[in-house]
Amino acid sequence: MSSDRLTYTVSQLNNYVKNIIDNDPYLNYIYVVGEISNFTNHYKTGHFYLTLKDEKAAIKAVMFRSSACRVKFEPQNGMKVICRGRATLFERDGSFQFYIDDMQPDGVGALQIAFEQLVEKLKAEGLFDEKHKKKIPTYPEKIAVITSPTGAAIQDITNVLNRRFPCAEMIMCPVLVQGDGAAEQLIDAVKKVNEMNVADVIIIGRGGGSIEDLWAFNDEDLAREIFRSRIPVISAVGHEIDYTISDFVADLRAPTPSAAAELAVPDITDVKYLLAKTEENLETAYLNNLNQLKSRLKFYAENYILKNPSNYLSNLREKLNFTVNKLTSAYSSVLHQERECFAEKCAKLNALSPLATISRGYSVAYKENKPIKSVKSINTGDSLILVLADGMAECTVKFTNEENINE
Repeated sequence: MSSDRLTYTVSQLNNYVKNIIDNDPYLNYIYVVGEISNFTNHYKTGHFYLTLKDEKAAIKAVMFRSSACRVKFEPQNGMKVICRGRATLFERDGSFQFYIDDMQPDGVGALQIAFEQLVEKLKAEGLFDEKHKKKIPTYPEKIAVITSPTGAAIQDITNVLNRRFPCAEMIMCPVLVQGDGAAEQLIDAVKKVNEMNVADVIIIGRGGGSIEDLWAFNDEDLAREIFRSRIPVISAVGHEIDYTISDFVADLRAPTPSAAAELAVPDITDVKYLLAKTEENLETAYLNNLNQLKSRLKFYAENYILKNPSNYLSNLREKLNFTVNKLTSAYSSVLHQERECFAEKCAKLNALSPLATISRGYSVAYKENKPIKSVKSINTGDSLILVLADGMAECTVKFTNEENINE
């Protein structure tokens, strides 16, 4: 190898090429249009790693966390984007890379894509389902209004509430409705109204504007706080054609702040009419009931029993006496039959009684309180008791004879 040729190490070569690229003004601040592939959102560092490609070529790209956190949408494979950054050489690997400082969708705005992505995400989780929607109370006593204290929205809401239902108390919750910190203030207001339980319904919203102006109402954390609210929430963001995430997750969406106030309270004129109609119905029902009671009272007053209570009581006495006589007769008849039956049974028992036999001149001999049935059960000298019809006698056996007296 000729000694007059320059020899480089790999590091020197890569460094030399890197310096050439870094010092090229055309490569330090450029826009690159391409399709995202091999996208990785590194969960530990927060960096984006991806490849930008077109029909003929591809370049590796990286977007560091400090820039990636400002991206309003979630990059996805196949998405066409416009990236601003610089091209350079990654010395360690000798690879040509593009370092991205800003990324925007090509054709559709970043906020619109972020909006659509969040809608799909929350919809899949069920936050928009009708089954979760709470009913707006018919006659709320307190209404919390979360909006800017200086915007036209609060004036519209106040005017409508005072006109339609002045007996309801409006609780003002002043917040920012756009710009840095707006979403955090909106979230805090919804949370505090629920914690303090100071309202029957919440109106949250603002007047119309661009998607950037309304972006605080597309915040994911605000959507979840509205979903968690125990108090029904009416969303009134922008004009009728404007839609935000808050509209989808709220219990009721109003096209304008004025419409939200109309939906939150009844019309006092309708309430007065309803009360008057109810009073009329109650009076009619009262009079009808009173007339029915009068008719019943008249019927009872003309009743035979009330007009002639003595005659009615006489009839009852006659019925009672007849019933008593009938029962007495039936009782006497049954008693006579039972007596006859009893006498017949007594006669039969008396005929079978040993006492009757004794009364005819017979006696019963007992030994040791047991009747003697056989001469074999006694001995000479035994003491016996003889039961006669009119008393008893104690005897002593002098002799026994086993001869059968029936023979």
